[in-house]
Amino acid sequence: MSIATRTGDNGTTGLMYNRRVSKCHPRVEAYGTVDELNAALGLARASAQQEFVRDNLLVIQKDLVTLMGELATGAEDLPRYAKDGFTLVSTELTAKLDKLVAEIEAQSITFKGWATPGATLNSAALDVARTVCRRAERRVCALHEAGQLQNSEIIIYLNRLADLLWLFARWVETKAGAQ
Repeated sequence: MSIATRTGDNGTTGLMYNRRVSKCHPRVEAYGTVDELNAALGLARASAQQEFVRDNLLVIQKDLVTLMGELATGAEDLPRYAKDGFTLVSTELTAKLDKLVAEIEAQSITFKGWATPGATLNSAALDVARTVCRRAERRVCALHEAGQLQNSEIIIYLNRLADLLWLFARWVETKAGAQ
């Protein structure tokens, strides 16, 4: 089977359970921006010199697949999605991020007010990922405000992830002696 299915040639795309929506539907905007975030995290992971950063980013990337799957499922299909054994975003996923935030904050990281991205290649990649995460958060909030988001934990998760990515960037800069 070819990757070029041609089913989207009319400007629509498929959600889970064969529902078709416009490629500019708020749901597609939301999970598409999370996909972009995942790619940005891949760049940050590839440029990371520290195993701590690489390992944690990989876990987060895998968790984002869970998040994208849920976002790619229409609200009316979520019960079926869960019944079929797919994982939903939960407080446990957010708690993993909270644990990482606490772990990094317990270390001696230095920063002064607003950070200017670019002190190192990796911290810049992390800051790009953070800004994409904030955009994904805005897209998911729009979905929520339109009454199309069942699980508000997704918003909490993305908010926490953006905070964590900011901390990761400052941690990398501190370890590199760059500010």
